[in-house]
Amino acid sequence: MTQAALSPDTPAPARPPEALEAALEAVERRLDALSAVLRDRDAAGIERQAADLHRALAMAIHRFTHASGQPSGVPQALRQRLALASGQVAAQRESLARATAAFDRAIEVLLPAPLPAAVYGQGGQSARAVTSGCLHA
Repeated sequence: MTQAALSPDTPAPARPPEALEAALEAVERRLDALSAVLRDRDAAGIERQAADLHRALAMAIHRFTHASGQPSGVPQALRQRLALASGQVAAQRESLARATAAFDRAIEVLLPAPLPAAVYGQGGQSARAVTSGCLHA
């Protein structure tokens, strides 16, 4: 199976600057799509778009790593766009972490921790373990 068959966003092999451009455009499209489903709070869409973004990022990293070892290197404009995309990924990750923390706090308020066990049971009998409280040597 070729790498081009992995995803519809996988760029076709091309000359290095075009391959880098295509890989970066795929990442940017996936970021935009993920932002849209995050705004819509579509859980299934978030899972799908996050997986697509992961694949696009892996392809872009592969292409940029390969290009950085070539004599022509990576054009400055593409490096700047990749840094911007990286910042967007970090911002989305931070936003999701804040939302998760807020959700966790809300759950704690709505579903408080269980109360400690009562000293006496329903029938007035001690609910504690039957021990004398004395240590035996």
